[in-house]
Amino acid sequence: MKKLILFLFTALIIVPFLKAQNENADTTKTVTLENVIVTANRLPITLKSNPGSVSLVTPEMLYIMPKTIGVEEALRLVPGVRIDNQHDGERVHVSIRGQGILTERGLRGIGVMIDGIPVNDPSGFAPDLYDVDWATVKDIQVLRGPAAGLYGCGSAGGLLNITTKDGGPVPIEGEVSQIVGSNSFFKSLLQLDGSQENINYRVSFSREDGDGYRDHQAFWSNKLYEKLNFNPSDKLAITQIVSHTDYFQQNPEGLNREQFDNLRQANPDANPFNEYQKTNRTTLGLVGSYTINELHDVEVTSFYRYWNYKEISNKAAEYRAITNPGVSAQYNLHLKSGEIMNNFSVGTDLKWQDINMYKLQSGSNPQRVESTDETNIETDNLLANQIIYQQSTGVFALYKLDIEKFNLIGNVRYDYITNELTDKMVGLDSSKTTKDFSKTSARIGASYSFTDALTLYANWSQGFMPPSTEELANNPVGYSGFNTHLVPATSNSYEIGARGFFSNKIYYELTGFMMDTEKDFFRFKQSGRGNQEVFYGNAGNSKRYGIETFVSYKILNNLSLQIAYTFADYKYTSANVDPVYTDTAYVLTTPPADGQWIPNSPQHQLYSEVVYSPCKNILISLGGEYQSKWAIYTDAKAYNNELDPAIFQNWQDGFTIFNARISYSWNLWKLSGELSAYVRNLADESYMAFTEPDPDGNSYQPGPGREFFANLKIGF
Repeated sequence: MKKLILFLFTALIIVPFLKAQNENADTTKTVTLENVIVTANRLPITLKSNPGSVSLVTPEMLYIMPKTIGVEEALRLVPGVRIDNQHDGERVHVSIRGQGILTERGLRGIGVMIDGIPVNDPSGFAPDLYDVDWATVKDIQVLRGPAAGLYGCGSAGGLLNITTKDGGPVPIEGEVSQIVGSNSFFKSLLQLDGSQENINYRVSFSREDGDGYRDHQAFWSNKLYEKLNFNPSDKLAITQIVSHTDYFQQNPEGLNREQFDNLRQANPDANPFNEYQKTNRTTLGLVGSYTINELHDVEVTSFYRYWNYKEISNKAAEYRAITNPGVSAQYNLHLKSGEIMNNFSVGTDLKWQDINMYKLQSGSNPQRVESTDETNIETDNLLANQIIYQQSTGVFALYKLDIEKFNLIGNVRYDYITNELTDKMVGLDSSKTTKDFSKTSARIGASYSFTDALTLYANWSQGFMPPSTEELANNPVGYSGFNTHLVPATSNSYEIGARGFFSNKIYYELTGFMMDTEKDFFRFKQSGRGNQEVFYGNAGNSKRYGIETFVSYKILNNLSLQIAYTFADYKYTSANVDPVYTDTAYVLTTPPADGQWIPNSPQHQLYSEVVYSPCKNILISLGGEYQSKWAIYTDAKAYNNELDPAIFQNWQDGFTIFNARISYSWNLWKLSGELSAYVRNLADESYMAFTEPDPDGNSYQPGPGREFFANLKIGF
């Protein structure tokens, strides 16, 4: 509480001081609602009329990112979102309203779209966000709350709809930028873009590299992204995309209580086993729309993604070769009668995925000299050799009604997901394991705009989150096959809220929600399983209450303030009484009990940012982040302090950190430029960025100390 008071006191001191300064410049901007169209609902609607909670990440918010390499930078001002950046790169946990928060890696229960191309696989899992270069993003729309009725099993908690920049108005222009900073960080970016008649294009390439703020935390990546918009006529629009990512990141793992004295160190396993992840991925995509006439139009999306993945742990060297194609089609009918507008849509989403995977037992090298090489010791002991095939089919129908100030959106969707695993290490009669899931989900929401300053909305939606590929493939009853005891988690969510704006000076949104989830997930561990030790089960039910608030206030022409606050009350409400079956000796994590807090869910999260321009060419920002304490474990015994306190301590203290940025921009002949400097964690506070409910007690992931970054951009 003292840290929260300090945070608010600082903001109150700074804002009046800046308000007394120069009022002539007009370089800070807030959202203009009249110009914002929300497309994430699959039927366009204005933000003002959207019948549900939604957050917009605007170009002004994206402009102030220090490193432009992590989603936590981009979504810092989005309430309801919890982001855990693992190890200073882009390997992150992302959750919305607590959905998917216990995932080992990647995004669970959150749909991700990049320029209309889905990232989630048929099981609803998004492995990472490596393909996004955040410096090239134009805006992000975040649907908070279940969107399974729109996008299926990947959207039990919400959706990130990411749109990258288009080309400029002249035939060719571009930008070069260079960022350098603490811990040997650098990022180089080159963009070329332009327009010619009915073609608009953009091509970007970036290289980033860094040592990380902990030992064995180095990373590097190469990213290529090409986007071509082609409009041969007023009726036809086509977007063609090519994305290639080559990403490497060492894994320092979590720390235990005994390692708290040196938060920079890695887990002792990390260096001798050279633990890391390597991803090499290419995505090809086409997005097209055709307007038949004013009543009818169709939209079609197709993509093909193929990639190689390698992960080294202290147990195994795992290799995967993955192909992931998909196609979506949607037909829209628009009927207008006087002031009444009816919109009907039907469509389908189809995805496939093949994973060829094998594991070899890892070996350690105690004499290994730390470097970013990709060598590791592998024995000839084959631990797994299997093929996983998945397919998802979703069909949906949508309806949108507009009557002057009243808007209504409803949709229903049916999903069917098939999973098949073929084990090459056993006989043909027992080589296949299958697990199928299906669910019908729906949503309905309404809004009424009394004035520009007040729109009220209410929304009911359902979530559907089946076990992902990662959760299914870790089988507690054997080294091969699926965990057939897992079942989908389902949820019902209710929300009411208000939004509005005052003369383009103030924009606000306030949402209250309640979400009931059945068969929620938890992680447990059993001993004697070699390369497999962490598994997943259905914990029982959970209930989530919360309040999400965002305010953007343009105090003066040259001074603005943005605040995002989340109150979260996330608890398990019943334990799963079904046993977890095993065929070996094990230590089973006790499922969470009624009343336990869901791990890694602070009750209070607050982010505030003041942006001030004393003159036309200078921009100054000061931001602060506060998080209250949170629970660590799902294990009921660890939660209740019944296990060794030297290893298991359930509650983690929160933190408050401050960040600052200053930039100077100029124009010289046909060139434009900007030089900026950024300081993160001004007070150099030692804090825990996030924790994981690791049954071994290696739960603690420290955050970075004070960091400095400088960025030079040249546009031509």
